[in-house]
Amino acid sequence: MSLRVLTLMELEAAVDSRDANSDQGMHGNLWPLDEVDPKRAKYPCCIVWTPLPVVSWLAPYIGHVGICREDGTVLDFAGSNFVNIDSFAYGAVARYLQLDRKKCCFPPNLGAHVCEQSYKHAEQGTAISWDDALRSSMQHFQHKYYNLFTCNCHSFVANCLNQLAYDRSLGWNMVNLAPLILWRGKWVDWMSVFRAFSPFVTVLCIGILMAGWPFLIGMAVFSFLLLGWFLCGIYCVKGLIV
Repeated sequence: MSLRVLTLMELEAAVDSRDANSDQGMHGNLWPLDEVDPKRAKYPCCIVWTPLPVVSWLAPYIGHVGICREDGTVLDFAGSNFVNIDSFAYGAVARYLQLDRKKCCFPPNLGAHVCEQSYKHAEQGTAISWDDALRSSMQHFQHKYYNLFTCNCHSFVANCLNQLAYDRSLGWNMVNLAPLILWRGKWVDWMSVFRAFSPFVTVLCIGILMAGWPFLIGMAVFSFLLLGWFLCGIYCVKGLIV
């Protein structure tokens, strides 16, 4: 009996060791990242956000987003067939969220996926590293036409996260990406907060003074229509929004 118990314990230990070695093979060679450095505009493995002219004045929850390489260089889809490199469009980064590379899937083969949708991930495209995924998405979007309503900067970042199968998900889009950075993101400094909200507060005050309640109703309708478009375009009309 004792011999049988010992054998079962050894088998369980071997399985645990194999799983640990597999995880180490997937993520054990990740080198340490540099610290986030706003002064040098370096945000290693971060999603970054900044307010947009005019649009953010009316809807401060909408902004321009990008994603950063392991060395902190910002990449952002800023126009048709054009991905910015280390030149974040629309101003300095105001908010950032550093992601965990251990939550990504870098499979060396089909059977080594750590995400739950290995075959679907393989069909959409896999990567061997964080930067490799960003490079693949950048090449893809260099042949895309920019459109604020159907294919924009959020589409690019969401595509990168799907290439990475970040957090075991292949369902990243502009709707679930926005709350990720807005709720969990960190402000760079207090001036970034001021830069993000002062135009909206100014427009709001002027609108209320000049038009009163109809202006607030108009702002609410604008936000409702904007959010409704993206929700319907992503979840109801497949293929309408990238």
